[in-house]
Amino acid sequence: MNAPIPLDLIDAAAEQTPRLREIPYNYTSFSDREIVIRLLGDDAWAIVEDLRGERRTGRSARMLYEVLGDIWVVQRNPYLQDDLLDNPKRRRMLIEALEHRLTEVERRRDEARLADTSAADAAEALRADKVGRLLERARGAVGNFEAAFEHTRSLRQKTLRRLARVTARDNIRFDAMSRVSHVTDATDWRVEYPFVVLTPDTEHEIAGLVEGCIDLGLTIIARGGGTGYTGGAIPLTPFSAVINTEKLEQLGPVERVRLPGLDSDVPTIQSGAGVVTRRVTDAAEHAGLVFAVDPTSLDASCIGGNIAMNAGGKKAVLWGTALDNLAWWRMVDPDGNWLEVTRVGHNLGKIHDAPLARFELRWYAPAQLSQDGTMRGSAIREQVLEKSEEHTSELQSRFGISYAVFCLKK
Repeated sequence: MNAPIPLDLIDAAAEQTPRLREIPYNYTSFSDREIVIRLLGDDAWAIVEDLRGERRTGRSARMLYEVLGDIWVVQRNPYLQDDLLDNPKRRRMLIEALEHRLTEVERRRDEARLADTSAADAAEALRADKVGRLLERARGAVGNFEAAFEHTRSLRQKTLRRLARVTARDNIRFDAMSRVSHVTDATDWRVEYPFVVLTPDTEHEIAGLVEGCIDLGLTIIARGGGTGYTGGAIPLTPFSAVINTEKLEQLGPVERVRLPGLDSDVPTIQSGAGVVTRRVTDAAEHAGLVFAVDPTSLDASCIGGNIAMNAGGKKAVLWGTALDNLAWWRMVDPDGNWLEVTRVGHNLGKIHDAPLARFELRWYAPAQLSQDGTMRGSAIREQVLEKSEEHTSELQSRFGISYAVFCLKK
């Protein structure tokens, strides 16, 4: 049972087992196959696999993988990207080194083709054709890599000019630290780094930022504490703008309010999207009441995320989830307009216990929100929705929340 295994068997097994990682500098969870496909195209991996069994010294393969590794490590490291953006000479040297390696691969291919005998001409011609196709893809990848720096520089300048009309320049962050800290949430799933991170000072700025991002062609991601386990705050495109709402931390007092459609006053509390859930819980407890939303991330999650994910927790068994306890909320729609949603005839319980949930929707132009949080003028559009629970959940999750009013429990 514990007899030693002969070394020749170990060596033979090692030779037969293909290496899982040949691309250097790859500290990510992406496999060689995924990297080759992302950089060279969907069918490139099949060519690589065909050539793997035809290797002689493996030197050309190593040089090709070094090219892919250099490109990949820069693409996955915003600190290196910033360094190369700030140093054109260093960037040019890197591009020249990549091109030199590919030229060497081409030279070795041509030498091998000329050195082979006529009997192997057909096989060598097929092999040379495969290498040539990989070289063409690799040169295209190097060209795209080089062009991406100028495109990034130009888009950063354009973004700064456009969004600085709405918020302070310091709130428009392209630095590596901001991008790295917003690449994932509690899932630790990392797909793409955001292009820019926006940290508005007030709710008043949100609509203008959304409108500006739409004009710039950026994908918008609203983010609070980054504690979600559903991946809702994870960028899936390199040209995404993460709007961090953590500065929207205004929290009103507990007030008894007559909600639309009800005959008696109800204890409520108003909260900004960036308020940490614990603060609302403590405010309710201080007034002798209960805030029903009780996720395990209580000390780190924010109200906006609780609403977007319809958070619950152990108290939800008795009093329902975030959506069940919402009386009113304000958000920005995908067109950059303000949308205020009012629950009418709230059943003060779980929404699925009500046969019908009724909502009044009012849209306002971005400039209609005043600094004190009230809307100036009349709504540009109004609508009444009467929906079942599944449709109200869809309404609540399609937009970015900026301010909300919750019902509290006794």
